[in-house]
Amino acid sequence: MSQALPTPPPRAWHLYRAMVGVGVLCGLLIVTVFLGTRPVIERKRAEALQRAVFQVLPRARSSRSFRRMEGRGFEPVVKGAVGGEVVHAGYDEAGRLVGLAVEASGMGYQDVIQVLYGYDFREQAIVGIRVLASRETPGLGDKIETDPAFLANFVRLDVSVSEDGKRLAHPVEAVKPGAKQHAWQVDGITGATISATAIADMLGRSASRWIPLLRGHLGDFREAS
Repeated sequence: MSQALPTPPPRAWHLYRAMVGVGVLCGLLIVTVFLGTRPVIERKRAEALQRAVFQVLPRARSSRSFRRMEGRGFEPVVKGAVGGEVVHAGYDEAGRLVGLAVEASGMGYQDVIQVLYGYDFREQAIVGIRVLASRETPGLGDKIETDPAFLANFVRLDVSVSEDGKRLAHPVEAVKPGAKQHAWQVDGITGATISATAIADMLGRSASRWIPLLRGHLGDFREAS
């Protein structure tokens, strides 16, 4: 009785070809899913950003985005345009400019925190803040989004400019919980000091740069309203 011959091992080329084929197929599937879902993701992100603009500018009823043009102030964002630094103007029912919304980011306790804050040029104050992205510790670091006492800091946070209009009259600063004495100070949160301080620091850096610049170009936003 003859014995069956052992099955020869597969050639390395066949294995390599199969692996490459699977890799190419997976890559095509990933690209297809990405391209198919990208418009939906971008639309959802734009809708969320627009809602955030109205939250940080309570008096606004409509909004429009503007791109900073180096050396030329600001101009309305044209659909499809990419790149550049963008701010969002808010208008009341009569089309009058009521404020500007600016994005800022900084390192928190665990990861980068991204926020949107509203600037009222008549009050010369930050009048609202909304966290756009955060991975802070649930129950502790995420108090920057839920703690009423902390959010009260941004009902009217003083960011008035100096007499020459080139800098903030008083830099935004974080203080210990319950130690706030001035309108430009941010009361911290017990148990979430790092996250609260990160918010104050990023607002301070952003406001120091953006507020004098925005005040110098308010006409760009009024003309487009």
